[in-house]
Amino acid sequence: MMENQVKGQVKNEVEAQELNAKEHQKKPDWLRVKAPTSKAFNETRELVREKGLHTVCEEAACPNIGECWQKKHVTVMILGDTCTRACAFCNVKTGRPLPINEKEPQELAKLVAETGVKHVVITSVDRDDLPDGGASQFVKCIEEIRKLSPSTTIEILTPDFRNKKGSIEMVARAFPDVYNHNIETVPALYAKIRPGARYYHSLRLLEIAKETNPLCFTKSGIMVGLGETKEQILQVMDDMRCAGVDFITIGQYLQPTKKHANVERFVTPEEFDYYKRVAYSRGFLMVASSPLTRSSYHADDDFAIMRAKRERGEV
Repeated sequence: MMENQVKGQVKNEVEAQELNAKEHQKKPDWLRVKAPTSKAFNETRELVREKGLHTVCEEAACPNIGECWQKKHVTVMILGDTCTRACAFCNVKTGRPLPINEKEPQELAKLVAETGVKHVVITSVDRDDLPDGGASQFVKCIEEIRKLSPSTTIEILTPDFRNKKGSIEMVARAFPDVYNHNIETVPALYAKIRPGARYYHSLRLLEIAKETNPLCFTKSGIMVGLGETKEQILQVMDDMRCAGVDFITIGQYLQPTKKHANVERFVTPEEFDYYKRVAYSRGFLMVASSPLTRSSYHADDDFAIMRAKRERGEV
């Protein structure tokens, strides 16, 4: 009898925990977005398909895809759609990647020229299988875009190129207008959330990019809601500033599937506003901090603001 009571109690506790977890995962109103249905969205999708390109907008299930694609603002993901790592937050598939598409830089340049975008963002999967981590493909993409669309500004969001000597410098010397590499989370959570990376290596990457190309704006971002503390977030801000980072993005982590890391909490818009004020007080030139902020969200407008500040002699 007592054994059955214990089993029943345990079962009830487990069911209660599962119910609480489901309730905890319900998105608050400030995270709800409309499904994309516009004509411009569909036109952008067809153009990406036609060029045989991949986008992080789709692969990572970005909540802003409807708004961005309506404006023909696309973040192209080069080097295939398969990553050699398996981070606990990322929805991009993991496995053995296909060989590099040698025509990719030219097709990307054509896409940029045909859409007439003023600012393009290029990212990639991790390619630990390549001798340079894919750095040379970034360089080729930048060069091809410059040929067809010399007035288009270029922002890159690279992997960490860990243990690939010279790769960071190679990409920085191609003179992108913005060099972005995301820190992603606080160092205490790296083993759980970003096990294939190293926090201080990512900081050093950003520092090397700035040293190699001082005219390039550097940018990095973190997700919140993974279990980090406010104090840890503020420390990451200080670390970024010590590495010379100009632009910080802070957004809410959203769990892509049940297999990924859980959302520990939904950070309120008021707390995001607090981080924005603190980040500006730390000396960042540009801060994007909101529940729906992602690395390339409004990247064109934000870059224009940073460039204007430089032209006014504020930096």
